[in-house]
Amino acid sequence: MPPSTAAEAAPRTSVNNLTAPSSAAKSAVSGSDFTYSLPDLVCFAHLHWDFVWQRPQHLLSRFAQHGRVFYVEEPFLHHDQTEESFAHFEVKERQNGVKVLVAHLPVGLSEEQSDALQAKLLTAYFAENNISKYLFWYYTPMALSKSRHLHPVLTVYDCMDELAAFKFAPPKLRELEQELFQKADLVFTGGQSLYEAKSLQHHDAHAFPSSIDKDHFGQARTKLAEPADQAGIAHPRVGFFGVVDERLDIALLGELAAAHPEWQFVIIGPVVKIDPADLPRTANIHYLGGKEYKELPAYLCGWDVATLLFADNESTKFISPTKTPEYLAAGKPVVSTPIRDVVRPYGELNLVQIASTADEFGQAIGTALHQTQDTNWRTRTDEYLATISWDLTWQRMVELMQQRLKAKA
Repeated sequence: MPPSTAAEAAPRTSVNNLTAPSSAAKSAVSGSDFTYSLPDLVCFAHLHWDFVWQRPQHLLSRFAQHGRVFYVEEPFLHHDQTEESFAHFEVKERQNGVKVLVAHLPVGLSEEQSDALQAKLLTAYFAENNISKYLFWYYTPMALSKSRHLHPVLTVYDCMDELAAFKFAPPKLRELEQELFQKADLVFTGGQSLYEAKSLQHHDAHAFPSSIDKDHFGQARTKLAEPADQAGIAHPRVGFFGVVDERLDIALLGELAAAHPEWQFVIIGPVVKIDPADLPRTANIHYLGGKEYKELPAYLCGWDVATLLFADNESTKFISPTKTPEYLAAGKPVVSTPIRDVVRPYGELNLVQIASTADEFGQAIGTALHQTQDTNWRTRTDEYLATISWDLTWQRMVELMQQRLKAKA
């Protein structure tokens, strides 16, 4: 997910899509010898907690089962306020007691003034809530400008994307990332390709590719009630869910829809950073908008093939799509463009079909429409999925963090 600028009142209230279920995910920690001993966790993120349920929410909701977690979002700007004295934190409680902190600021501040005000708010909030021993967990290097004056006992950079390659990325993001590498005790990456790049810049980097909540998406293998806005769409259905932004290959989507009017393309997700008018519009493309996380299995249940329609550009060079194992856990055949972290391992294991051109993609979809009858493919897929989970990812991260804290002490 790309970095965002400071939120403004009107648009921010309209993007509460693909959110998590109200009930907290349960963390089934494997191994009876596992212990949890970490201080308060303060996360700095470029993503609003209520926007899409993905890597940060999966991991931090698990941390919150064992200790206090504070999730610091980007600020919310008010056009009807100009006085700096207006600045304050809004605190929202989310899954497992995660505290989401949103700085409300007056409009018209310079970047330096905004950072200084947020730093002041953080200092006061830490004092008021007895946050004295804490670790920092960064998703964006841009947060250094409001947090570098504080003194965590451990600093983790969970680099889930190459943010500097995304559309509208702040010019100084690369510079701040170098500063964060200097401060970080540990660097986690959201995929193997990203690890290969970041491990050259930090001595203690670890690859943690996108994982899976198998039970949640496995519901799609049962007979679920058809969502009303999908029920009237004919079969075969070819689906995609995720944020619709510059990473989606809209040209490929348009070509496929034109070449195969017999297929129905279902696109689920909010449109961000691109003009909706630029999206291909044909009778067999159905844009259903953003859906809540808990709704996704019901939509997937009604698809015949799932796709990863990603473009080949700078913003997709290092992505490791979480939806790859989610689609597979739902029991759906998957066709993807040649994203490196999909090719490795899913393409190489012949679990996902890889196609570069519209013609190849169309042929692959044609093959995938019959793949659910392939018991060997399903068996191999389930054997691979059995080796990954968010619980295992989280546990390994905790173990590394506890080891580094012990070494520092």
